[in-house]
Amino acid sequence: MRGAFLVIVLFFFGMGQSVVKAAEVKPKVKYRIAVCDWMILKRQKLGAFSLAKELNADGIELDMGSLGPRETFDSKLGDPVERQKFLDKSKELGVGISSIAMSGFYAQSFATRETVTKMIQDCVDTMDKMNVKIAFLPLGTQCDLVKNPELRPTIIKKLQWAGKQVGKIGGVIAIETSLDATQEKQLLEEIGSKYIKSSFNFANAIENGRDICEEIKILGKKYLAQIHASNTDKVWLEKDTAIDMPKVKATLDAMHWKGWLIIERSRDVAIVRDVKANYGANVAYLKKIFQNK
Repeated sequence: MRGAFLVIVLFFFGMGQSVVKAAEVKPKVKYRIAVCDWMILKRQKLGAFSLAKELNADGIELDMGSLGPRETFDSKLGDPVERQKFLDKSKELGVGISSIAMSGFYAQSFATRETVTKMIQDCVDTMDKMNVKIAFLPLGTQCDLVKNPELRPTIIKKLQWAGKQVGKIGGVIAIETSLDATQEKQLLEEIGSKYIKSSFNFANAIENGRDICEEIKILGKKYLAQIHASNTDKVWLEKDTAIDMPKVKATLDAMHWKGWLIIERSRDVAIVRDVKANYGANVAYLKKIFQNK
């Protein structure tokens, strides 16, 4: 009996310790703020992490590298040694990786490039090896579905294939299109893959006279993978009258959404090349609104 009593005491003592440890763990931040490595002039450079740390950002959107006429991205991340340097630096500085970006598709055609399957697979492999769950895929100027609706069947077919590949690692490819939220939601429904979602960009909504909060609500939590929370270059976010940021937060709160808010632009055109001033101000403003800092 004495032995049994001792076991029970030790069991409950262990539970007590577990409770104390759990209570000491800081709650996760609902909204995290990142910057695009190519926009802070550190495309696929280790220095992006230290600069993001200096800017007080929580993470970076890490680009796969330029495309040009190459078969695939000009990426260091396929090299295990180089890739580990990025992972080590991320851990050392406590700066996360929000997503892996395929920014080359801003100018290149996802619909017609012959080696798109290799490009997508290289990105998915990088996500897998770096434990990043979101890839950013802009359907840029050549795949503008408003101007080139005839590309829709091809794009859908390729995204269905891409969804299967990224689904194997439990990841998501977040697409940015020129469509309004209703049309983009229809596109995602037609693709029919839970692994293909939306990367919502404030600038696209503003440029086309759409209400940011209404667009977000139409897409809904189910289809919203990440947000590029900035406008085109003109003024800093805190001075931009086109964006009611507290209302955006209230909209996302009501949806119970959580995830990465990524700053792409919103630079002051008078000091457009001053990375620290522009992104420091924008990070600080988003943290004030979304993290009460």
